[in-house]
Amino acid sequence: MGRGRWRTAGSALVRVLLVWAVSTLTMLVLAGILPDFRLQSDDGDSITQIGLTAAWAAGAFGLLSALVWPLVVRALLLVPALVLGLLVFFLNGSLLLIALGLIPDGRSEVAPETAVVVAAVMSAVASATSTALAVRDDEAYRRRLYRLADRRRRRQGGAGTPRGAEAPPGLLLLQLDGVGYEVLRHACADALMPTVAGWLEHGHRARPWRTDWSSQTGASQLGILHGSNFDVPAFRWYEKHTGEVMVCNRPTSAAELQRRAIERTGDGGLLTLDGASRGNLFSGGADQLALVLSVSARRGRANRSRAGYFAYFSDPANAVRTAVSFVAEVVREVCQSVRARIRGDRPRVSRGGLYPLIRAFATVVERDVVVAAVIGDMLAGRSAIYADLVAYDEVAHHSGPRGRDTDRVLERLDRSIALIARVAEHAPRRYRIVLLSDHGQSPGETFLGRYGLTLKDLVRAGCGLPVSRRAGRTRSGAEARAAVLAALHRPIEEDEEAHPGRGSEPVVLASGNLGLISFPGIPGRASRARIERAHPALLTTLANHPGVGFLLVDGVVLGRDGAVARLDVPGEAEALLAPFGPGAAEAVRRTDAFPHVADVMVNSAYDPRTGAVHAFEEQIGSHGGLGGDQGRPFLMWPTELSDPDPCLHPGLHPGLHPGLDQGLHPDQGPAPASDPDPDLRQVRELVGAEAVHAVLRRWLREADGPQVPVAPPVGGAAAEPAGRPVEEPPPGSGNSGSFPSAGVPARDEIR
Repeated sequence: MGRGRWRTAGSALVRVLLVWAVSTLTMLVLAGILPDFRLQSDDGDSITQIGLTAAWAAGAFGLLSALVWPLVVRALLLVPALVLGLLVFFLNGSLLLIALGLIPDGRSEVAPETAVVVAAVMSAVASATSTALAVRDDEAYRRRLYRLADRRRRRQGGAGTPRGAEAPPGLLLLQLDGVGYEVLRHACADALMPTVAGWLEHGHRARPWRTDWSSQTGASQLGILHGSNFDVPAFRWYEKHTGEVMVCNRPTSAAELQRRAIERTGDGGLLTLDGASRGNLFSGGADQLALVLSVSARRGRANRSRAGYFAYFSDPANAVRTAVSFVAEVVREVCQSVRARIRGDRPRVSRGGLYPLIRAFATVVERDVVVAAVIGDMLAGRSAIYADLVAYDEVAHHSGPRGRDTDRVLERLDRSIALIARVAEHAPRRYRIVLLSDHGQSPGETFLGRYGLTLKDLVRAGCGLPVSRRAGRTRSGAEARAAVLAALHRPIEEDEEAHPGRGSEPVVLASGNLGLISFPGIPGRASRARIERAHPALLTTLANHPGVGFLLVDGVVLGRDGAVARLDVPGEAEALLAPFGPGAAEAVRRTDAFPHVADVMVNSAYDPRTGAVHAFEEQIGSHGGLGGDQGRPFLMWPTELSDPDPCLHPGLHPGLHPGLDQGLHPDQGPAPASDPDPDLRQVRELVGAEAVHAVLRRWLREADGPQVPVAPPVGGAAAEPAGRPVEEPPPGSGNSGSFPSAGVPARDEIR
């Protein structure tokens, strides 16, 4: 707390000094331009003396304006507004004359009419400078946003939902994209995130959960918001029946995935009742949308995802605040990249071209727009809000999950969380703030950097096809690039990669350290025998490559040195995939049941000692497959909400922080000897995004009672996701949520 006060005081002092310096320069310029204004004695002065005189005069004028001006305005409140507007100039000029009169030795002289002009220019410059500096101050920004929202509520003729016992608490869900559980632990222990650490000490708990095989935002967020990520095998995959590549961060693909999830569950999503979705790939059924990719492909003014940007940047102060931070972030990235090259950091990927601009967009523009939207939602009293902050994920892809670059991003994320929490104190209803992540990040040198060829090159060699002598780089699947193109209303990957030919050559796609190989010429899913007949050397080449961990081919897992495990034989896959952590075989088995699983699924090698994987994309911090921290995101909740797992025992998990649980899996060892209840010795880990959805759905019911049920889809009750336990709803509650109204466009705006 003391550190924060000193930082605030220091920032205020710096602003005062900068405004003083700019005012001094302005006075010097005016003295050189205006004939009736001088800042030196009749005998002449040195440049230093003139500068000191200007500084003295500017300081005196600023001090008088701060101390005397409020008293003068209060005394003249009864004066008609028009008369007061005219008096302002003369009063301001009078203050300048007084300030110049305080300069010793009569080193200044100005005509009264000139004093009015000088005072007006000085005031305008000082005000503009002060505003430009204040817009980067979080506290000033918070006060300003609150005033604007309060003014908007008064214009609309209502004060919002009254704060108190009669208003059920709202639920705010903040997704810190890519921040794994271990990263959160270390950030709290190293004081990088003091706000989060304080919550964990007083009123919050955190634990990890386990992703599906496809450990990436598309699969995780679809499951969290819509309750089903069935048939999402990766970040991008090829669908044979349409001949198209589905990409989670392409607007048309995101819209189709959302439609499939709603059709499967018979539910509109987590946010169907008075919800807001901000900065996400999917809407969650909310009718208040901003920067949501699944609706950005729609036409019409109300449905453009860019409306969120327009609403934010229509305010000049917001534009100044973000523009200054954007430029600073570009400079920061260039400096960090140069420093990494000078130090010879390894592994390293290219950070040139447009990347500094893309990083600045993700860490500044999108952050500011999403935070402002969330603040507006809270002040409007909305009951459920889900927002995604992508800054860490974007930087970690290019700088690695741990290091100075990502540490600075975590610090700024904590400041955004603190800003949101302070605004929540002024909201018309109380908010329970839940932090969560969709996946983690695993470090490691890229497949190309380690072995000198891409996965596509290796596949072509195994198929006996020509391989380019010059290894090409695989496009990164980071969400920030898609967000930039969506903001500019540009198409995303609408090229030959989106519509590969239907020839005999394989389609090879990358999703972090997960690769997918499909053969367009083979209808349906290709069997192992069919692939070996067509390409006898391919599977052996892939399985024995040192950069490959295992393959999935038609229900069979292939490993190095001829290792084979059938998924339908109990224990075989568990033994072969044990190095990839608990639940690896279960995750692979579930993906094998997807209709659109690739003919060959390739997971990179994984080193359990270092946690390193080899991304098939150009990323030294990656996610998308199995191996390491990428599959261990976190869920952090206030203790007034029910525990995510009813079997969780509060004394089982000592961590680096009082609120951090180790999240033990049943295979991870015995309980402490002090455990009083032998039935609570193990903790059932949250497995999959659909399980997280069930927990969040339960928390919504705890806050506001059962949700409105919807009619089951045609053909009977909604289908359950294959192979997944789902939460049983309370008797008589039915499925929660509702379908969006037919024909009614969802609003895409910041209120």
